[in-house]
Amino acid sequence: MSGGQVIVLIIVLLVIIGLALVAVRAARRRKLQHTFGPEYDRVVADTGSRADAERELREREKRHAELELKPLSPESKARYSAAWEEVQIQFVDNPGQAVTTADRLTTELIAERGYPTGDYDDQIANLSVEHARTLGHYRDAHEISRRNSEGDASTEDLRQALVHYRALFADLLGENPVQNNTSTSTPTSTPAATRPAPTDNDSTPR
Repeated sequence: MSGGQVIVLIIVLLVIIGLALVAVRAARRRKLQHTFGPEYDRVVADTGSRADAERELREREKRHAELELKPLSPESKARYSAAWEEVQIQFVDNPGQAVTTADRLTTELIAERGYPTGDYDDQIANLSVEHARTLGHYRDAHEISRRNSEGDASTEDLRQALVHYRALFADLLGENPVQNNTSTSTPTSTPAATRPAPTDNDSTPR
């Protein structure tokens, strides 16, 4: 084999290796985008670098893999569903307290599933691996809850907070928390992980 042929062979091999690396990176990126959904774009925007964002998301996956997550028993699901129905009833007479209760109940559910509940940012990072599509709801609910504690949230804000909490609550519960709600004045809807943030068209929390 001549020297020229060797050079051509080396160039071809380098091109193949380069294409393989590009394909691997693209596959990893698609996997992260599929896993994290809208959270992928949010982290990219926050970090200002796709490479840094993907590094952060891979770290989240590693930390998530170390958690001892557990499914809820049928008894626990029934208990949480009943507790959520009480929150909706409470909203009619005391919207502010209902949102406070919803925040506490959601935190309890997060903990029972096996997620740490200490630092809020860490909590968000851990939840993002399996519940990324409802994190926008949770962030909005958390912000309204903070304003509620400062006396700076309207009744409509509080209604929206309850809807937002319910999205993550149902995602963690694995089912609609109120299957039949004929006994209360707060109508239900079927929360979906990919449902966009609710609009102002409704007048009561769902």
